[in-house]
Amino acid sequence: MTQPARALSGAAFATLLLIALLMGSNHVAARMAFNHGVSVPTAVTVRSAVTALVVGALLLAQHVPLALTPRQRKVLPAIGVLIAVQSLCLYSAVARLPVALALLVFNSFPLTTALWARVLYQHRPERALLVAMPVILFGLALALDVLGAASGLGAAGQWQKIGVGVAFALGASITFGLALVLTQHEAGGLDGRLRTFGTMAMVALLAASGALATGGFAWPDAPVGWWGLALLTLLYGTGITILFTVLPRLGVVGNSAIMNVEPVFALILAWLVLGQAIAPVQVVGALLVVSAVVGLGLRKR
Repeated sequence: MTQPARALSGAAFATLLLIALLMGSNHVAARMAFNHGVSVPTAVTVRSAVTALVVGALLLAQHVPLALTPRQRKVLPAIGVLIAVQSLCLYSAVARLPVALALLVFNSFPLTTALWARVLYQHRPERALLVAMPVILFGLALALDVLGAASGLGAAGQWQKIGVGVAFALGASITFGLALVLTQHEAGGLDGRLRTFGTMAMVALLAASGALATGGFAWPDAPVGWWGLALLTLLYGTGITILFTVLPRLGVVGNSAIMNVEPVFALILAWLVLGQAIAPVQVVGALLVVSAVVGLGLRKR
């Protein structure tokens, strides 16, 4: 029998919002790097390798036990492969779409997480999640202008422009949802630092192989590209370490929807850093998302 999800403390809710901010910032930095010569496999390789090295150093310094159960030895490589696919898909979407729009599609992952949990473990999603998710997605749709109303392109023109990028982002959502469910149910008892190290090492290896198979690494061609690469590595490494350490303890399926505020952070940061304008209807959508997310996070259960 599945245990009911625990109510979030203020610190836990703030932690989830911090993860959303770090991840949103990471993707804005990634777009800076992509705009100045960095390829997607190069970015994924660098950020994952550096994260694995830092977490590996923590494992040694803090004398974390490295023993794995037979089941963990089987599932950890699978999680690594899923995160590698998710990373490549999401950065491919960010390279093709406005940052916030790529994250809109990717942040359907609470729905794919709940779907995978239902299919694999017969986990029934909470009613609050089912009620909140349409509100959040509708708000994100307004905030990110998915119908092309603010841009003047119309729905057909907008989807012709964004279709490939949206497909990549949806692929990232599906694979990430599965990775979260496997992490909670199959590797939740594993130390978060060890789990993150194994996952990031696998992602770095697969991304590097992909880079070498497609012509080699592509490095920045301007200083701003180096800044983007450095920032995305720092922000992603920090955010993903917190993500894999904290979320399994909070209950992934019940609380992952809170991080849907990430595209709103990205929308604001992209406006400040990349010069993307925010139309009034997008502001309304952002406020709707924030209101729904705060209500979901502070509800009594």
